[in-house]
Amino acid sequence: MPDGMQSKTSQVGTAMLEVRDLHGFYGESHVLHGVSLEVRQGEVVTLLGRNGAGKTSTMRAIMGIMAKRTGSIRFQGTELIGMAPHRIPRLGIGYVPEERGIFSSLSVDENLTLPPVIKDGGMTVEQIYELFPNLKGRGSTQGTRLSGGEQQMLAIARILRTGANLILLDEPTEGLAPVIIEQIGVAVRALKQRGFTIVLVEQNFRFAATIADRHYVMEEGHVVDMIPNDQLHANMDKLHTYLGV
Repeated sequence: MPDGMQSKTSQVGTAMLEVRDLHGFYGESHVLHGVSLEVRQGEVVTLLGRNGAGKTSTMRAIMGIMAKRTGSIRFQGTELIGMAPHRIPRLGIGYVPEERGIFSSLSVDENLTLPPVIKDGGMTVEQIYELFPNLKGRGSTQGTRLSGGEQQMLAIARILRTGANLILLDEPTEGLAPVIIEQIGVAVRALKQRGFTIVLVEQNFRFAATIADRHYVMEEGHVVDMIPNDQLHANMDKLHTYLGV
């Protein structure tokens, strides 16, 4: 962990996010079929599965981006089903979508300082640059001039100032070089040390295995298995079958 980044806590606590019997729809298309999972405070949890399994849809449902949802999504005891989408991030949930979502016409510094601080506990710009040294000294650089890996770092970094303590990361390593993937892994482990709770959609389960506590496996809009990370090796054959690798 970089100097000056002291850990809030490294202990896993009580359930922060509880999803129960979640059904989700895009128009008439029923894409989530009774998803149930929980994420405890301080955990890194991955959603694994093939393309189209419902991983991104689950994240979009949590954030209220999916218009029609039934079931229950509770964050720190507060029910999110029926809540206006603009209110959900203000509870302390940060979302980094697969398409990254940075403002490409703005500079690095502008991207970092634009999102509002919603609660105490966010990281300072200086701490963010310690976490992502690739961005240090690039404050005036326009987003479009960053590499794909640097854009991914910025997409994560801009959430960290806000005070959000649950971070949803959708495919953060997709299309990135191995050296950048390794840096993203170092950053995620450092965030966990600081007490952040992270839900990660990831196709690269070898990467996921280096950072996660538990893995939920999804197929066709269902959660079909949950594998603790320390049991991953013993379940490798089953996981290969699930993921088709």
